[in-house]
Amino acid sequence: MSCPLCLSSTPPSHYHSDKKRDYHQCNNCSLVYVAPDSLPSKEQEKQEYDLHENNFEDEGYRTFLRKLVTPLTLFIKDLKTKELRGLDFGCGPAPVLASMLEDEGIKMNTYDPFYANMPQALEQQYNIITCTEAIEHFHTPHKEWALFTTLLASEGVLAIMTKRVIDKARFANWHYKNDITHVSFFSVDTFEFLARRDGFDVSFPENDVVLMRKR
Repeated sequence: MSCPLCLSSTPPSHYHSDKKRDYHQCNNCSLVYVAPDSLPSKEQEKQEYDLHENNFEDEGYRTFLRKLVTPLTLFIKDLKTKELRGLDFGCGPAPVLASMLEDEGIKMNTYDPFYANMPQALEQQYNIITCTEAIEHFHTPHKEWALFTTLLASEGVLAIMTKRVIDKARFANWHYKNDITHVSFFSVDTFEFLARRDGFDVSFPENDVVLMRKR
């Protein structure tokens, strides 16, 4: 069983088991992930995502997204280009974040395999790519990560929002793992591994926010 992120063939360590699933940890990149036979079907995923009620009028959701938008705007000011182009990857049925970044002067595209499946959005480079509460859903994160590194222009910023793994004790009682669509769990060590390997500067401005600037 190779790691779904770094593709290491080194046998993973057992990380945790509950009544529903087994979780493993890669000994190379530290990703925690569920066993392949526990991955949900596309139908199960869609059914779960349709329960989400995020919308443009939800001020609570906009406040949540500002955890990412606020530190990202500081990076935006440093980008030395006249026209900034952004991609919200995994935007869901209501691309609220893309709208908020449009207000910051960024020309945004959106992509989501379920709600905005427009492959043409993946055929150009971007100064900014956002991925909020989506990376934990990736069954084969090495594919999405390779796509991010291809789509992101030099000195561009990849902004990710996801809750991070801290340790086994907290993972055992972590509500985040109980969502059947959450299958890939990242930690500080995982993001630092990716940064070293692929040429990014990484920072953690909020508990759930990661900013990665391509060198």
